Amino acid sequence: MSKKRTRKTDARQRMVETAERLFYAEGIRAVGIDRIIAEAEVAKMTLYNHFSSKDDLILAVLKYREEKFDSLFEKWMERHIKAGMDRLEAFFAALKDWFESPGFRGCMFINACVELADAGHEGSQFSAQHKERFHTMLREIIDETAGAKVAETTAPAVSLLVEGAIVTAVMEQSSKPADLARDAALALVSKTSRKRR
Repeated sequence: MSKKRTRKTDARQRMVETAERLFYAEGIRAVGIDRIIAEAEVAKMTLYNHFSSKDDLILAVLKYREEKFDSLFEKWMERHIKAGMDRLEAFFAALKDWFESPGFRGCMFINACVELADAGHEGSQFSAQHKERFHTMLREIIDETAGAKVAETTAPAVSLLVEGAIVTAVMEQSSKPADLARDAALALVSKTSRKRR
């Protein structure tokens, strides 16, 4: 790869990472393009060479956030699985790790949907698709733990518990909602499993 191409790629990545940090900490609408340009240390033209608009940058940031978050969440889960937890317990332990991480400000995808306030916005659509993928992962974890029938019955309710825990964790500035959601989810999965025997 040429040095010029590397610099272009580095500049784009720097803009995405800067925007992701600022959007998450302060909000998508509160952070202007000029602030991102200044903190990423790029020229305005550089930004517009990579992104046709702020909306284009928002979508790139959400895609980057999904990759970053999924990788981090998987690492947290793996650590708990190695410590002896099953995958469902490890999921909720990882959720608690996230709630306790520095700068936690909830789910960037929920925040984006609220801020963008337009279900047709590409950022809103991507955020909704992210949630579908996240809930599918959760259903697969329940399937591994308790079987497909139990997963089919309980996954929607467990997903709601998780989403409620995320919002409550932000509002209360506490990681306790992860424990409450875990206890309710495990009880629901266990009860449903017994009924199916």
